[in-house]
This record gives sequence, C-alpha cells and structure tokens, in this order.
Amino acid sequence: MMAVLTGLCLIVVAPACGERGRPSPAPPSAPTETPTAGDHDLTLNHNGQERTYLLHAPPGYDPSRSSALVIALHFYPGSATGVQELAGLDAKADKDNVLVAYPDGEGGGFNGLVCCGSADDVGFLTALTDHLVQTWHADPNRVFLTGISNGGDMSFRAAVESTGKFAAIGVVSGGYSGKLTTAESYVPKSPVSVITFIGGQDRQASTFQTGMKTWQQRLSCRPSPKASGVPGVTHTVASCADGSEVSVYTLPEMGHSWPGATTGSLAASSAGLSATDLMWEFFAAHPRKAA
Repeated sequence: MMAVLTGLCLIVVAPACGERGRPSPAPPSAPTETPTAGDHDLTLNHNGQERTYLLHAPPGYDPSRSSALVIALHFYPGSATGVQELAGLDAKADKDNVLVAYPDGEGGGFNGLVCCGSADDVGFLTALTDHLVQTWHADPNRVFLTGISNGGDMSFRAAVESTGKFAAIGVVSGGYSGKLTTAESYVPKSPVSVITFIGGQDRQASTFQTGMKTWQQRLSCRPSPKASGVPGVTHTVASCADGSEVSVYTLPEMGHSWPGATTGSLAASSAGLSATDLMWEFFAAHPRKAA
C-alpha cells in the first residue's frame, strides 16, 4: 500500500510529498474574519475578483447587537482612504456606535451613471451589504450609502438598482444624470430618501440641479423651502409619494467639494455647514421601514 501511495504521489502530486512519500502539511488557511472593534482591511470575493474595503468598527462595537451601517464611496480617481480622511465619518461612528465601510473602486473609480469603468459595482455593493449584515450584524433597516463626485453618482445608481438595500443616500457634489436616467422608470422600486449638497461654482451644478428636479418629479415629491441656517445657502425639503424624503442644499460659493471637511483636496472648510453632520442626522431620521 505504501508503494502504491508513494508511486501516486511521485507521479501525480510530487511537489506535495514530504519525507518517505508522506504528503506535506497543508498550507495555513486565511485568517478568519472576526467582528471586533477597530479598523480592518478586508476583502470580499465578487464575480471571481477580490474586492477590497476598509471597515471601521467603533470602540463600543458589540457583535451581539445590531448596528447601523454607512457605506462611503470615494471620488475618481481615488481610494477608500481618501474618502475616509475627507468625510470624517469615523468620529461620528465612534460617538453613535455605527459601522462605516469604505470600498475601493476598480481602477480608482466606480461604475456610476456617467463613468468610471465596467465593474459590477451595484452587485458588489449589494453583496457587501449582505456580508456586513450577516457577519458583522449590521441592521438591514439602517444601511445608508454616501459618496462624493463619482461616488455620489454611484450612490444614485445603487439606490435605484439595489432594491431594498439602502434606506437613504447622502450625495455630495454628485448627481442623477447620464444615459440610464433618461428612462422614466429609472427610480427606486422601494423608498430611498436622499440628502444632497450642490456647489453653485461646480461646473456640473446645473446637471446636478436638473437631476434632482427629475428625481423629484418622477417620485411625485413636492419641495418647499426651509431655513438653511447659513446666509446665501438654500435648502429645500420634499415629501414624496412613495414615503421617501428629499433634502437639497445649494451652496452658491462652493465648487466641487465636501462642505465642512477640513482635510483633503476636495475639502471646503469655509462652506458654513457640515455635510457630514447634516447627513448623519438625516440618516438617523430615515431608517428603512421593516417589511
């Protein structure tokens, strides 16, 4: 029997043979993903590709209790660390015990409405949400998506195509535009509330404004002015027929930036308001209604 086994090993799997024809020990398996507080560099296999993301779990994270989840999408070209530094979401998460995930786009971008790439990012974000709900015990009714520029465009696309996954989105210097949005039916099939921030000096400002008007018309939303608390900044709030809400801030002196951010090339520290603070409050007030 030993001669037979040795012969097979020499002929078929010679590299795996150890001394006296015995198989070598199996290589160590990949470390198990253990839900704990802290910053984690993680991967998720989607469509045969290892997609990378950062996950920030606050100091008070307890895997036995469900937590709200915010997924933040970077600009193009960019990375997870870029939007993590820009948005300042980790500090909010630490205070309110919320998980924050920062996915990396393929080639520095996401396959949003007008660019970038051809990856199945809607499928990836859906799979990532499911994974974080199952493994990290994120609350499926409190999953929110935010992004800036290309990441903001991607947030709109995921809001429409990832039915039932995201309760609300927060879009900064991004928009609902492009070929896909020309179809009247291209709107969420279940309620997704939206808060967005548009800079009047952004070269895409008119596109973003037109997109929000289209979004609200299609969902039968009725915007009305609200006080912004900042001179010159306009704010409208709309209740929509499907039960969602749309909140639009227009900052006439701001360009393609994240209002209130203090670090990063897209920071607008003198904008007069904090997109991070306002969207955080908006998310807390707009969980998804349980089915």
